[in-house]
Amino acid sequence: MTGRLAQLWRYPVKSMLGERLPAADVGPAGVAGDRRLALRHRDTGRVASAKHPRLWRDLLTLRAAGAAPDEVRITLPDGRVLSSVDPGVDDVLSRVLGVPVTLIDRPPAGALLDRADPDAVLAAGLAAEVPVDANPLGAAAPGTFFDFAPVHLVTTATLARVAAELPGGTVEAVRYRPNLVLDVEVDGFAENDWVGGELRVGPELVLRVLAPTPRCAVPTLAHGSLPRQAEALRVPARLNRVVPLPQLGAQPCVGAYAQVVRGGRVEQGSAVEVG
Repeated sequence: MTGRLAQLWRYPVKSMLGERLPAADVGPAGVAGDRRLALRHRDTGRVASAKHPRLWRDLLTLRAAGAAPDEVRITLPDGRVLSSVDPGVDDVLSRVLGVPVTLIDRPPAGALLDRADPDAVLAAGLAAEVPVDANPLGAAAPGTFFDFAPVHLVTTATLARVAAELPGGTVEAVRYRPNLVLDVEVDGFAENDWVGGELRVGPELVLRVLAPTPRCAVPTLAHGSLPRQAEALRVPARLNRVVPLPQLGAQPCVGAYAQVVRGGRVEQGSAVEVG
């Protein structure tokens, strides 16, 4: 089964909007520069994540882009641009978000993020107090800011299957925050069946698929100029509620997590081989 790499994305600051790339190196830590930084709540020590939308949904009004090797540029809602190395960056971000935060480049020991129950968020609203689980970071990528694994992929077929159930018949890939959008001739949610198998992207990159990606409330949130879209979660909850990992119950899933078997450079249009 073959296809092509339709889109390539990275998100230099965890839970902020990211950037679409024409090409990138992909190694054991995923797309170069992906999730290289995160925000830490100064009072609780938690890593900031829009998975807890009551506190952190405004992260998705900020856009992060790679700059120099040790720098990330952050565009604020008013159009101002900050550098991650500016001395006052923490104070500015704290004022914008209304929460005391520190920009960090490595997770503290035992780092946790809060994940609100997505069904409860849908039922009660973004500002409601809902059950929240404390989740460790990077189970398949220790020492990183990834939720689980360093690469997240989704097929255009899965996006099309979700979109077919949405008002207007479209859904933007960025709602699901993939690194790789793969255009392969498969049915929607085919990623479920790839677990344990390998994908080749371009002449060098080899990925091993680990698990379907369980979805939180993030796809439902406003992403920059994209409005809220509750059906972006309700549709997969209806069509593809599966058990992604043995320790989890059935979850609405879109896409799949993968780890890097062999790194390599990829670009939009690179050939994709499944299996």
